[in-house]
Amino acid sequence: MKKLKIVLVIIAFFGALSASNAQRVVKVKVYPKHGTVVTTVHKPRLVIHKGIRYHFAAGVWYKTRGRKYVVTAAPRGIVINTLPRGHKVVFIKGRKYFAYKGIHYKRIGRTYKVVYV
Repeated sequence: MKKLKIVLVIIAFFGALSASNAQRVVKVKVYPKHGTVVTTVHKPRLVIHKGIRYHFAAGVWYKTRGRKYVVTAAPRGIVINTLPRGHKVVFIKGRKYFAYKGIHYKRIGRTYKVVYV
């Protein structure tokens, strides 16, 4: 019985030691800072809203500046056909919205409209 206790203590010690050394990967879903300039965007979708050309990729909105892309705020009222992967359903004041990286979308028919709540 005494040997069993010693073995259990040793197993618990090594288990705690390995758990403390384990790396954790945390994905932070935060909208990039407005004004950030990037040179490439993976498969952006072009959306024209009120005469302004926006590019939308991975839930982030961009405007073009020459051959580069500048992160911009999501334009209120712009409509997209599909939500970005990883969106969440949220209820605000009893109404259903879809949220991704701090941007809220409202379903209108088969499309989604950017709204500020």
